[in-house]
Parts: sequence; structure tokens; C-alpha cells
Amino acid sequence: MTNDPTRRKVLKNGGGLAGAAFLAGMAGDHVAQAAARAVPQGDGTAPVVELRAGRLRGVTEGGLAVFKGIPYAAPPVGPLRWRPAEPHPGWQGTREATAFGPSAPQPYREGGDQVLGTHGSPPFDEDCLTLNVWTPAPDAAKRPVMVWIHGGGFISGSGSLPNYSGETFARNGDLVVVTVNYRLGPLGYLYFGEDGADGNFWLTDQLAALRWVRDNITAFGGDPDDITVAGQSGGAFSTAALAGARSKGRPLFKRAILQSPPLGLRIPTRAESLQRTAAFLEIVGAEDVAELRAVPWPRLIAATFQMFGRTARWGYWSTPFLPVLDEVTLDRNPADLLLSGPGADIDVLIGWTREEANFAFGLDEAYAAATKDQVLARARDTFGNRAAEVYAAYEGARPGARPADVLMDIISDDLFRMPALALAERRAVRGRPVWAYQFDLPTPAHNGRLGAAHCLELPFTFDNFDKWSRAPFLTGLDPRIRDGLAATVHASWISFIRTGDPNHHAMPRWDRYDRDSRTTMSLDSVTTATDDLAGHWRRLHRI
Repeated sequence: MTNDPTRRKVLKNGGGLAGAAFLAGMAGDHVAQAAARAVPQGDGTAPVVELRAGRLRGVTEGGLAVFKGIPYAAPPVGPLRWRPAEPHPGWQGTREATAFGPSAPQPYREGGDQVLGTHGSPPFDEDCLTLNVWTPAPDAAKRPVMVWIHGGGFISGSGSLPNYSGETFARNGDLVVVTVNYRLGPLGYLYFGEDGADGNFWLTDQLAALRWVRDNITAFGGDPDDITVAGQSGGAFSTAALAGARSKGRPLFKRAILQSPPLGLRIPTRAESLQRTAAFLEIVGAEDVAELRAVPWPRLIAATFQMFGRTARWGYWSTPFLPVLDEVTLDRNPADLLLSGPGADIDVLIGWTREEANFAFGLDEAYAAATKDQVLARARDTFGNRAAEVYAAYEGARPGARPADVLMDIISDDLFRMPALALAERRAVRGRPVWAYQFDLPTPAHNGRLGAAHCLELPFTFDNFDKWSRAPFLTGLDPRIRDGLAATVHASWISFIRTGDPNHHAMPRWDRYDRDSRTTMSLDSVTTATDDLAGHWRRLHRI
């Protein structure tokens, strides 16, 4: 919201430009020192690692050793379609790891959309369960490890996208970075209730990848006991879902970064998921899963567009495919997995963008024409007989707000901000470490209609705007403010991955979220730590 009644108590001023000095190597900073030590020495020969599965030969790029297209599970094809991920059998001799593997099959349109551009490009193939590694050197340094899980509404994305290249984190933070492909859309999220197949095939892929990292990352110079899993949107949802897994009584990773996790999603039960599957079978013209296994994957992906029509609800983010509470791979909302069991011991950094829903609705002319009565009807789903009171609160916080603006703010809070705050509140009560942020820098693209939209923080996280040159929503950002804030955010992420604390000396003090101060870092042209930044809305939502 642009005029939150609680904003803005500044604990300490700090411009976004300060982060640039941090990454340039200010004296005494542990990350800059580590990055300086990480420059590999050698004769320029291709890096080689020995794994249980076989030998890999990578490539040197920009002073980093990079290994691409590494299979971490058996190809999920033929009889393994819609089966949990299986171990990869390995290979003989030396496998070339110099080119990315195919991305998971997904809808594709040349040029992409008018917000993000493309988010997944050919080649696509069912044989997609590969990962990529960037490392300063495949040595015995035991560096902290970052595993990145891409988002994409459960239907798009890839670990090989240039946007998610691990080079900046590996180089600037002396980290080993892993990006992962996993099954998407109908191939990853359909549920059939088969014996031995359960559901959430996407999650079995990610678990297989994470176990691969634990078992093999030492060969790449990483520390298997110091892993941070990070993700955005669906990837952040995935990160939370992975928190319940354990090895030898401990969680599979040490820290989690949740960027815009859609924890407000209502996850279907088995029966509800079977209804979606029945709709998909009808669209494709198949009787059962046996017939569906024989259908070429391009036909399955084409049916995704019709699934949008079958599952869409006015005033809700469209998600034709969803995880399932199958009671085997997932038995509760992933947020709950970070409150007890192995997930309670994971350090958490969590945040959202101020206008998340503008990404999906801000440029939609049909929603621009929404009426107050329509928005009130949608608000009743969440607030019941308080809908009129809530509408007035949102309308009053944004002078000149149209019904569409009120709707987008309600969706943003329902799906992202309030569930994230609820998780922070519950972890704080239990004394578990959690840091919170809100990304507030708006984009001027599309005449400012997007605001600080979903996904906008991503290039700031990776500090790699050169990789986002075709993303329309970045048009018009002031390079000085943009690059300064990116350096600050990127440095905080590196610090958290390395130490479990996002603070660095080039930004204001960022305290843990607790029930006394509820400190939330506002990431903007001036970065400030704010007490109970969303307090008015938290109370309105009764959190």
C-alpha cells in the first residue's frame, strides 16, 4: 500500500547505493575477502570432478568452474511418467557438462508477455531432470551452498534461464550455486491416486536434487552441511515444502530464503485434485492415466490453456495446476513445516513485494473495468460480513483508488503478504530465527501501473540486470538507484547464506522479526528498517 498508516519509522537511514561499496571490497568485510580469495588459479584446462555416478567435465566461464545439465534422477519418461523421481543409473567414461539440459515442457510464446517477457525457452523435453553448478573452484574449500528453485506459477521456468545464472552469487559471495529443473504443469502436478505413485512429482524431483547436492557437492568445493535453499513464488512455496525432509534426524538444509511465497494458496485435497485430473483427461480425450502415458507431451502442454478456462475464478490468481495434500509427500500447508520438526531449526529470510498482484492483474483491461460490487463480492470470500469495512480501508489507503486497485491490494495481501507475516509471527513466538522484508521500489514501466510487482525483486536479488534486458517490467528504472539497491539486496542475501544473518555494514541494521518490534526491512531507493511496517493490515486481517 502506498500510504500505510504505520509507515515509516526509520531505525537508520541507508541509501541503496551503499551496497555497491560492500561488493567492491570494503576493508574488513568477510564476504568481499572471501570473494577475493575465490579467484581460481590454474592452467585454463576444463574443470573435472569425480562423482559416484561418473566423471564430469565442465567449462570455465568468467573465472568460475561451471557444470551444466547434470542428471540428478532418471529421465521421467515412458513408464516413469507420473512416477516419483528415481535414481539416475550413472554413466561410463567422462560426461560433458558444458551445455544446459532441456527445460521441463511448458507453454511457450515467442517474446513472452508484457510484464516478464519469456520465462522458459526451447528446447523442452520430458528428459529434464538436470541441475547446474557454479563454483569458484572444485576444491576442498567447503564453501556455503545456495540451491535456487525457480518459480513460474507451477507451469513455467527453468534452472538454465540466464536470469537465474549462479555466477554473481558464486563470484561475489564465494559460494557454490546450484539451479534445478523439475517437472512442471501436467507432468509435475497432476494427481491420479495410484498406488506407489502418490502425488507431487515436482516435489519428489526437488527432494532428489537436494539429496544429490548433499551427496555430491563436496566434489564441487561445497559444504553439504551448509546449504541454503532459496526460491521465489512457486519456488519459495517449494522451499517451504522441502523443510520437512530430513537426513539422519536433521533437515536437509540449514537456511531458507522465501521470496514472495504464495502461502495463501488453498491446497487441494486428494478428492479435489482428482476432480482437476478428470477435467484434464476430458480435455485431452483420455480415459485414464494408462492412456495418458501414451500421449505425446506437446499435447499435454497444449491442454494447459484449456485448463486455465476450466479452473479460473474471478478475482483469483489463475493456477491451473496445484500441489496436492496427498498425505504422503505433503500433508499440510508448507508454512507449517517451518514451525515444527526439522523445519523449525532452519533459519528463514522471508519477504514480498508491495504490489504483488499487479503482476497478473495490473495490465488486464477486463479487471481495469471491475466494479465496486464485484470487488466487494470477492472480499466477502475472505472477510465475510466485514467486506465493506475492509474495502473502505484499502480504498482510503490509496488516494484515487479504483475498484481494481482495491482488488489487487486484497489479492496481494491474501496470497502473499499476510500469510508470510503469519509465518513470521508464529516463528517469532517460538523463538525461531526469521527476518522479514518488503520490496517497495516501484517500476515506472507501463506508466507505473505495475508498482512494486511480483518478480520485480528478482534482478535485484541476483544483481544481474544484464541478464534481464528483455524483461519489459524493468523499463525506465533509474540505473543509479537500480544498481545501488541491487548491490544492497544481493549483499544481504550473500551474508544470510554465509552466516544466517542478512546484515552487512553498508545498510541499516536489520533485526530479527520478533513480537516486540516486528522489524521489517523496506527495500527501496532509501533502504530503511521499519517497526511493524504492515501493522495496520495485519490487524485488519486479524493476524
